[in-house]
Amino acid sequence: MAFQTLDDVSLAGVRALVRVDFNVPMADGVVTDDTRLRAAAPTIEKLRAGGAKVILLAHFDRPKGKWVQEMSLAPIAPALSAVLRCPVAFVADCAGKDVEAAVAAMGPGDVILLENVRFYPGEEANDPAFARALAANGDLYVNDAFSAAHRAHASTEGLAHILPACAGEQMRLELNALDRALGRPERPVMGIVGGSKVSTKLDLLSNLVTQLDKLAIGGGMANTFLFAQGHEVGASYCEKDLADTAREIIRLAGLHNCKLFLPIDIVVADKLAPGAPARVRELGAMDDEERILDAGPKTVERLRRAMANSKTLVWNGPLGVFEIPPFDRGTVEAARAAADLVKAGKLVAVAGGGDTVAALHHAGCAEDFTFVSTAGGAFLEWMEGKILPGVAALSKQSQR
Repeated sequence: MAFQTLDDVSLAGVRALVRVDFNVPMADGVVTDDTRLRAAAPTIEKLRAGGAKVILLAHFDRPKGKWVQEMSLAPIAPALSAVLRCPVAFVADCAGKDVEAAVAAMGPGDVILLENVRFYPGEEANDPAFARALAANGDLYVNDAFSAAHRAHASTEGLAHILPACAGEQMRLELNALDRALGRPERPVMGIVGGSKVSTKLDLLSNLVTQLDKLAIGGGMANTFLFAQGHEVGASYCEKDLADTAREIIRLAGLHNCKLFLPIDIVVADKLAPGAPARVRELGAMDDEERILDAGPKTVERLRRAMANSKTLVWNGPLGVFEIPPFDRGTVEAARAAADLVKAGKLVAVAGGGDTVAALHHAGCAEDFTFVSTAGGAFLEWMEGKILPGVAALSKQSQR
């Protein structure tokens, strides 16, 4: 998709309305993880360097169109100021006279953060009147919030049809990485999809088997596929009512020449607890009270070889219960193998999704992947092949 970036527009003196994702972890009014603030910094700094006035739009939590003091963005301003090492003023509204006055007082390079856009019902309703009220304070719309791009809201989609629009630096990185992973990838392309439930990833699996050359399925959802093939799963989490669905996905994979990788050995335990005695079992050789909690060593080695024979990897979801050792071993070893291939220049590896990011950080190799998306739902919907409204609105064609 062709879209404008900050390199394509004049910035001097421009009032830039920048949609960012500042839905960050908070405790007692203090930001506890500034990852998303740091992700927005390159866009803000580029705008400041170009002489733009930077006006930040964001949401926090789900106030559902009402003013909820605990969901104010006010505490984020000082945290962002620390990241940027410059003053960030906060305005206790996102449209209207107070905002107009604050913007009028800005000089080139100044930064202000507006109040939670979701305090207004017009935000999530994508109300044209609310979008126009936001647009009244800007000359340029910059969308840097890929993680909210699957929402057709006033600040994520509506503004792009009112003001000249472009992608911010983080958005540009996301879109370019995703294009390398599934849009125009170097083949063979392999996917790893984990997590607990097949039911939450039906669209994802159904799309990926039509796009990929190889697909590995892990985590709790693999249990459903093993059960569908007649293997015993003991006391493991398993959506047995989706066995027919699993068999249909296996059929689709064969139809589209996508090789499926399911576990060939498993790690089991009687209970899920840190340090619980873990045993490696062959398929079909587990006791009724045992639970499958991780991929076995033969499975991980098989994935390692499959990745080594691929050019591109897309990863969403862990292979086991990585939060509780020793059931993190499969995910950690597979992730480190992928990272080694990236560092050797043999693989492009793109990963995303909340659990995936946490798992890669746990494995100590998130920084070694080609790209790790901080988006959750948007990354998942993109992998499902769905059109993301916030991204589609940035296309040059939509703005003609």
